[in-house]
Amino acid sequence: MKLSIVATLYRSSPYINEFYARASAAAKELVGEEFEIVLVNDDSPDNSLDLAIKLTEQDPHVVVVDLSRNFGHHKAIMTGLAHAKGELVFLIDSDLEEEPEWLLSFDLQMKHERCDVVYGVQEKRKGDIFERGTGAVFYILFRKLTGINQPNNIVTSRLMTQRYVQALLTHRERELNIGGLWVITGFKQATHLVRKHSTSPTSYSLSLKIGHLVNAITSFSSLPLVYTFYSGLLISISALFFIAYLSMRYFLVASPPSGYTSLIASIWFFSGLIIFFLGVQGIYLSKVFSEVKQRPYTIVRHIYRNEFERK
Repeated sequence: MKLSIVATLYRSSPYINEFYARASAAAKELVGEEFEIVLVNDDSPDNSLDLAIKLTEQDPHVVVVDLSRNFGHHKAIMTGLAHAKGELVFLIDSDLEEEPEWLLSFDLQMKHERCDVVYGVQEKRKGDIFERGTGAVFYILFRKLTGINQPNNIVTSRLMTQRYVQALLTHRERELNIGGLWVITGFKQATHLVRKHSTSPTSYSLSLKIGHLVNAITSFSSLPLVYTFYSGLLISISALFFIAYLSMRYFLVASPPSGYTSLIASIWFFSGLIIFFLGVQGIYLSKVFSEVKQRPYTIVRHIYRNEFERK
């Protein structure tokens, strides 16, 4: 098997037949008949699964991996990559905002630069000012808080060698952020400027974007816990200085108002100590938390293949 094309399905019924036709045409132009199209159904609420199953009945190149429930885009992607058998693996969204024909130009660049990954980067992020602005903030905060140099405006589409895919799959995080994993897996990677289309409104609300940012940062960095630690330390030190100031006023200048001031100082001091110690414990708990849970990140309900599937 020379090529695997991997895509996820979620509300994909308006696009799936055209995607299949265009992806098949691009694959045949590149490798002839030695390819497969792996479609991962992430519990799509429309009839995407039914349409995909019909494709498996018509074409032995198509494989459908049906997940037992909705696990999320990134986890569905990793499951699709785990089922890809090709020497090259082309990952792409199925909603036609990314063009299946990019496969050909990605392959030319991979051969020219002799790299393991060619991935798409938008020349200009699609969407309105709010979407572009929140996207820029996401990448800035992600790089600052994780130290991972993830480029701005990356897209899902990427052509990868099988050895890179196997290395990527060795990451077994349960709460994963695939963008960061793409970077830290290493190998020689090259960018390819693309223009992403707008075929449907974004499904990422502000709350989902914030949740995605929090998950991305906490998946790759313990800096929020470290900042908690130093915040508690700073509060405690500032409270000690304030207590010293009150003591000087009491003994050298005049007695401060009784009760209220000392109460505020005590609350300030002990609140800082509490945050300080919680920060220390949190650093250790975060290490334990990320190691002890060994749940599978997806569960496959069924794999649909044509009974005359090509070997």
